[in-house]
This record gives sequence, structure tokens and C-alpha cells, in this order.
Amino acid sequence: MTKWRLVVLAIVGVLLFIGWQQGALDRLQHPRQLADALLAMGPMGYLAFIAAYTLLQPFGVPGTVFVVAAPLIWPWPVAFALNLVGTMLASIVGFSFARFVARDWVQARIPPRLRRYEDALRARALETTFLLRLVLWMPPPLHYFLGVSSVPFWTHALGSLLGYIPPLLLVSYLGGTLFDETGAVQTSGLPALVGLSALSLLLAAWLWRRGKRKGL
Repeated sequence: MTKWRLVVLAIVGVLLFIGWQQGALDRLQHPRQLADALLAMGPMGYLAFIAAYTLLQPFGVPGTVFVVAAPLIWPWPVAFALNLVGTMLASIVGFSFARFVARDWVQARIPPRLRRYEDALRARALETTFLLRLVLWMPPPLHYFLGVSSVPFWTHALGSLLGYIPPLLLVSYLGGTLFDETGAVQTSGLPALVGLSALSLLLAAWLWRRGKRKGL
């Protein structure tokens, strides 16, 4: 197992180094630049988008860059499908990296603000995973935290999928309203963005209280 862990770490390191050398990581900081690069690739842009999202987001490239870029490139149904697939695969890579490759290293670096959910995950794994994904989305520390937690792999996958669908659907559908061509939030889109955040928080609070009343 140790040998395979070293192999995985080496592959990730090489990919990040190549991306840095080629200037790809700088481009990924800007949704418009990413959109232009993917458009230039034609149909292969789908695969490139998913591959880049899957391999880079768990290790530090902001997932919001991909989520924002997709509706700037493709019609919203395509953007939603690609965002959902990319986000799920990135989450699984981050989760698996923490659980099977670097568990001890990750365990020592979990932020205290996430550790407070450990009891809830043990008692209500699916519901808590869903709520965390709905509210916090896909930061790498959350991938890692869930990876070293007691949550089973498939419970994590299902909870993450259900938690991602509402915000990714809305962002993909409203992408043209929320963001301009540079990927910046438009003033006219602020009410929708605030409403999306408020709706996610209200839904999370309602489900959390419902679960506590039922003793889940």
C-alpha cells in the first residue's frame, strides 16, 4: 500500500508541476481565460474540462473557477452536467486521497471548524454530508475531512451528489445573469446570488432541525 501511495503522490506532483511550467495554473485562476482555452479545443473541451477539474481542484485550484467558466462556454444544461460530473469526480479524488493515500498526514491538518461535525457524521452520516456539501460546496479541506471521517464511501458519494445538485443547477442556469465575461459577479446578479446563499442556508437549517427532532 505504501508503494501505491507514493506512486499517486508522484503522479499528482508531476501533473501540478507540468501545469505550473506551462502556465496552465495561472490561466485557471481566471474563468474567462479558461473558457477561451476550452472553446479553442472544440469537442475535446468537454474531456479537458472534466479532467482538469477532477485532477486539480482537490489539490488547490478553486472549483468556483470551473463552475463559473462552464456557463460562459456552453448552454446551461451542458454546463450543469459538466459541472456536476467534474465536482463529483473531484470530490471523490479528494476523499479517496485522504482515506487511502495520506490519511495520517491529512488527519493532523483538519481545521477545528470541521472537526466539530464529527459527532453529527457518526450519528447522521448521509444527512450531515448532504448539508455540508449544500452549504460549503467543495473546498479541498472538506473533501479531506470527509475522507478521514467515519462516513462510508458510497454514503459520501450520495450525500455529496444530493448536496451539489441545487447550487450547481442554479449557478449553471443563471450563469449569464450572475457573471460577466471575465467571471466577475455582476451587480445585477447580486440579488440572485444572495438569494441562492440564503435559500441554501435556510434549507440546511430546516433539515438539521428536522433531523434533531426525529433523533437521527
